[in-house]
Amino acid sequence: MTALREETSVPVARHRRGDRPRRRRQRPNWGAGVAALAWLVFVGVPIYLMIKDSVQPTDAYLDGGPLSLPHKLTLGNFTEVFRSGYTRYLVNTAIVTAGSVALTVLLAFPAAYAIVRSRSRVVSGTFRIFLAGLAVPAQATIIPVYLMITRMHLYDSLTAIILPTVAFGLPLSVLVLSSALRDVPRELYEAMTIDGGGAFRLMWSLALPLSRASLTTIAVYSALNAWNGFLFPLILTQSPEQRVQTLGLWNFQNQFGSNVPGLMAAVLLSALPVFVVYLFARRWLIAGLAGAGGK
Repeated sequence: MTALREETSVPVARHRRGDRPRRRRQRPNWGAGVAALAWLVFVGVPIYLMIKDSVQPTDAYLDGGPLSLPHKLTLGNFTEVFRSGYTRYLVNTAIVTAGSVALTVLLAFPAAYAIVRSRSRVVSGTFRIFLAGLAVPAQATIIPVYLMITRMHLYDSLTAIILPTVAFGLPLSVLVLSSALRDVPRELYEAMTIDGGGAFRLMWSLALPLSRASLTTIAVYSALNAWNGFLFPLILTQSPEQRVQTLGLWNFQNQFGSNVPGLMAAVLLSALPVFVVYLFARRWLIAGLAGAGGK
């Protein structure tokens, strides 16, 4: 009788051991879904209105409602925008953006490398000065910046826009890069030093490749600040030849006071380059913002 019980209990035990644990049903997060839907509507509706209004004639825009589907499509609004000189504004903005990004990367990366690798008190004090720059708004220093630009004989030039844009973008760029460089193991520096690598080779061959994500992050950040900048172009430029696209949109708003499709076409042209940059750099941008550094 005992043997029979043992024989019958074995397959039951084996069957129980072979059972897979049942997965618990995850309850749907209705709060997160509602919040995501609200965010989608909040962001998607303005984009839809911008695209819809930019490809509509003025009469069709006035006849239909704000959320109505477009019945007539035209590219005449874009033609009118380019005829009014908006191409010059885009070229000036591209020059300012490229110059700001290049100077920010060239200045921020060596500064962050020196802050991480050096043990000098002077370097640590310089880093504190960079951090203090995060608390100073550009509006509070616009008068000293204006005086400096005029005394340097740079007023009404694209250089007058690039220099203060880079100066106010450096604190955050140095902070992001120094945080990424601190994640690089010291053993890698020591191994390359033993192989005969100098300070420049350590920075160029080791620190630079391992901080690509953070470099992309500050490049995109600097590009957005330069592309969407309004205060410095407004104060430090005057002639129409030196205007950027933000001032161009301001003029279009006055010129097309009743022509909303023309204004929306200009806004769409100014937003497309930023979207393209984010589309190609979103992987490195997300990695840099997440603190992944070059890992």
